[in-house]
Amino acid sequence: MEKLKIAGGYPLKGTVRISGAKNSAVALIPATILADSPVTIEGLPEISDVELLKGLLEELGGAVQFSNGEMTVDPSSMISMPLPNGKVKKLRASYYLMGAMLGRFKKAVIGLPGGCHLGPRPIDQHIKGFEALGAKVTNEQGAIYLRADELVGARIYLDVVSVGATINIMLAAVRAKGKTIIENAAKEPEIIDVATLLTNMGAKIKGAGTDVIRIEGVDELHGCKHTIIPDRIEAGTFLILGAAIGEGILIDNVIPQHMESLIAKLREMGVPIEAQDDQIFVGKSAALKAVDIKTLVYPGFPTDLQQPFTSLLTKSDGTSVVTDTIYSARFKHIDELRRMNANIKVEGRSAIISGPVQLQGAKVKASDLRAGAALVIAGLMAEGITEVTGVEHIDRGYSHLVEKLEGLGATIWREALTQEEMEQLKQA
Repeated sequence: MEKLKIAGGYPLKGTVRISGAKNSAVALIPATILADSPVTIEGLPEISDVELLKGLLEELGGAVQFSNGEMTVDPSSMISMPLPNGKVKKLRASYYLMGAMLGRFKKAVIGLPGGCHLGPRPIDQHIKGFEALGAKVTNEQGAIYLRADELVGARIYLDVVSVGATINIMLAAVRAKGKTIIENAAKEPEIIDVATLLTNMGAKIKGAGTDVIRIEGVDELHGCKHTIIPDRIEAGTFLILGAAIGEGILIDNVIPQHMESLIAKLREMGVPIEAQDDQIFVGKSAALKAVDIKTLVYPGFPTDLQQPFTSLLTKSDGTSVVTDTIYSARFKHIDELRRMNANIKVEGRSAIISGPVQLQGAKVKASDLRAGAALVIAGLMAEGITEVTGVEHIDRGYSHLVEKLEGLGATIWREALTQEEMEQLKQA
């Protein structure tokens, strides 16, 4: 196990290239199960979640090659192998295996997913969709069993706008008989990315990116080549970083239209931003104004950027309120920021940040992926040395983070945890 050490206070400048979207990758890779010949996905991020999914496809009998961000999956020899635990438990998005395996094999056994602990993230809408398509779903000894004689298209209304449920139902429905209509569907760019891959494989999908998606089932899907979209959350993290401590950072390989809510808030704070076709330049910020944010489903402010944005707000002049309407437990980073001299209090689903304050280096722990990003940003802003443990969370979603930050001039490195530190973490 490792920790990150950060010497803060050094201004950053230069160019950083954004990797492929983590939230797309974890759905695109399971989608390859539905094909009858090899599928190649280009531009995948080199993160632990991708490696876990590669291993899961290999457990199912798939032949998988992965190097330099390009993965080729030959699913032709896959079988519906039960996956009750193991790697499934480490990965929240392992639930996409349910829709893909149900679509191809009409059955699946998948352990309840793991990932970051952000409060209740039920899969009831996923199950509602599978049952509407004709599957029987049971929970047996901590695993979800899905069985269907056949899948038949249906009209499905999602009670809650859910990216996971929208994609999972799409995966199951593309090989169902007849027409499926998903109403109150999520609109995230990652859904369009998955629909593009499935369409290239021969699926018939209309309306991805709107709140009504129509799918005409087909008997078989074939292989293809697909290039993943850039990661808007990684790009947003570097935008926030540029606002916090940058002296001119060019963020390359982005789709600015995917980030309009964040860009609007940064401009409201007084951050100079220039958006081009596939690049965004963040200029050096003078005094930052306090702003309020509320996380919402896309195209609203993304919950995945709430935690990094909170670190930035410690530098702003005045009182800011951050409200997370998506995940109730997404404030675990606040106690860690307080260790670094942040003036923040939590009231219900809101965090109230008073600034500006000068953050101080401290020993802190990342409780989840985006909390880790928040603490890295805080460490780069702080005086002195910051030690961040829980690095395995950060590695789930940020490809080559240390190298990218070093390229901008950051002083950041990894160190192995001592035996004593590992024992302390186990007891915490």
